[in-house]
Amino acid sequence: MSVLVVTGTDTGVGKTVVAAALTTLALARGAPAAMVKPAQTGTDPDAAGDVDQVIRLSGVTTTFELRRFADPLSPAAAARAAGVPPVSLEEAARLVRELAGCHRLVVVEGTGGLLERFDEDGATIADLARSLGAQVLVVAGTGAGAVNHAALTLEALAHRGLEPAGLVIGRWPGVPGPVARSCVADLEMLAARPLAGALPDGAGRLGGQAFAEVARTGLSASLGGAFDAAEFRRRLRLPPPGAGWG
Repeated sequence: MSVLVVTGTDTGVGKTVVAAALTTLALARGAPAAMVKPAQTGTDPDAAGDVDQVIRLSGVTTTFELRRFADPLSPAAAARAAGVPPVSLEEAARLVRELAGCHRLVVVEGTGGLLERFDEDGATIADLARSLGAQVLVVAGTGAGAVNHAALTLEALAHRGLEPAGLVIGRWPGVPGPVARSCVADLEMLAARPLAGALPDGAGRLGGQAFAEVARTGLSASLGGAFDAAEFRRRLRLPPPGAGWG
């Protein structure tokens, strides 16, 4: 798993914190890691962006933010509004391939969801993942529309022949209500596998060893952590997963 693309089912679901957790775990096991953000939108030039948060949380030193736009729009619309050329995903792919040659893990964080447009031809982060032959880690929310958003994202991945690396809840509430609790079984059913992790809401405000421990306990062994989906369900007093997928 040298390249992993991180996408979300919506904005605000915790993609950046998940990207930081992935790089934290890689660095903790002595694996060289890098992080690439092809487009940062909705952030002023002098403000801290997603890459800055990943640096603060994980300590990763090899990072790239290829373009930044102040307007909180899709990368394509933001470039159009600014009157500048759009992000080149071909350029991003070349950079990621170069980084993958000397890093055990390159995390690529998308902007918004899987099918956000990066240029006027409709290129998306899904196209970047396909050109790289990379798996896609899906970060989901736990709100009222979370299951539908996850279903659409997973369906789009399958339609494009992309392999999901798993599904992670990016902002698990401290006191989960009935909607969040019901999401767990539904998300696992959609993914046809146990959750690949659940990071607590507010993890992005931590730092140092506290965040490193959250990353370890919040992501599964397949992602370098120790998250146990069965134990997570037991703590929530949820029934075991259905026999339809394991």
